[in-house]
Amino acid sequence: MKWTEGIDKIGLGLYFLLCVFAIANIYSVDEGLGKKQLLFFGISIFIGIIIFFSRSKFFENMSGIIYIGGVLMLAGLHVFGTEILGQKNWYKFGSFTMQPVEFSKIGVALMLANYVSGAEFNLSNRKSLITVLGIIAIPAVVVLSIPDVGSLLVFTAFFIALYREGLSGQLFFIGTLFASVFLIANYLNDPLGWSLWYFTVFIIFIGLLWFLFNAAFLRKNIYNLLPGVAVILGLAALSFISPIIFEKLPKHQQERVEVLYKGEREFRDTSGYNLLYSKTAIGSGGLTGKGYREGSVTQGKFVPEQETDYIFCTVGEEWGFLGSTILVLFYLIYIGRIYYLSEQQKSVFNRVFGYCFASILFMHFSINLGMVMGLFPTVGIPLPYFSYGGSSLLAFSILTFIFFKLNYADKNSLV
Repeated sequence: MKWTEGIDKIGLGLYFLLCVFAIANIYSVDEGLGKKQLLFFGISIFIGIIIFFSRSKFFENMSGIIYIGGVLMLAGLHVFGTEILGQKNWYKFGSFTMQPVEFSKIGVALMLANYVSGAEFNLSNRKSLITVLGIIAIPAVVVLSIPDVGSLLVFTAFFIALYREGLSGQLFFIGTLFASVFLIANYLNDPLGWSLWYFTVFIIFIGLLWFLFNAAFLRKNIYNLLPGVAVILGLAALSFISPIIFEKLPKHQQERVEVLYKGEREFRDTSGYNLLYSKTAIGSGGLTGKGYREGSVTQGKFVPEQETDYIFCTVGEEWGFLGSTILVLFYLIYIGRIYYLSEQQKSVFNRVFGYCFASILFMHFSINLGMVMGLFPTVGIPLPYFSYGGSSLLAFSILTFIFFKLNYADKNSLV
């Protein structure tokens, strides 16, 4: 049929496959929650149909209002939020809960796309750079105040979209350096603090070599090297104060980081418990898995919150290495497909929104799999479409249908 031309059947097909397979795995963990997730999926499809038949310009025109609404919902948590599992980042309506941070990402993606697609936008211009950073920073600061460190990490996804639009890749490198120094400094921390002194001196020494090489051999202007000097001094300062910052974190968050250094068995009764049994479940699945609803760890309810952040271990146990690999490939193809379609857009707004959407998916996917395999601290990041939860599924589905609607409109436009 002619009206179906422009609908990306591959992308939407993968969306449906992921959602259906997710519901089956959630049902394996808990039948009641599986049925509720099916209801959330039905609501998502209903909202998706409304989005598909709406005007594509609606999202561009309403981006500011949606963005402000998302920020206000986040700020309202301090007054009206309900504390669940130690974090006050939920609204509760009877038996249902809503996590506004999931929906705030939609507003940030739309607002960034709106501003970047404007005629006056130019990342080499300081005003443009400060504005895009402000669009990301305002909700990020509110998220940090909750605090929700996991969701804060996901906000770095928007920098991938900005990199496509001309943001310097040096910012990613610098951010990685600061994160690495923080982790290494806490690993090296000892009662006397000598290791930290050595590490700080090492950073300063490397920085001095860099400065001398650029100033003496490459003969670069010293004033142009000042930002680099500031970064080196910042890294040196961070290496020394990292343990102080670390001590300010809640105990359970400290343990989640220490699990990376000492292993989950050291904290098997606290923060390492989930990871220990998650790895046990994944490893016991073997090549082909134990079979649907036959996993002893899954059916024995050994992993708390397995239907949410640790749902991947269900796949590993019941579907094995082959099933897990196929699921990972589906995600990679799906995310790659969105990046590919984003690059094909004639509209800058569509392209930026697509990059934001794909990057959010990529960050969630990478962090969640890192969590369940012990490569990343447990920070409460759901696996897109797969983890149980109405907020997560609805938010990702809205992002999905907005993008495919924009793609449909772009393919059918005459310009």
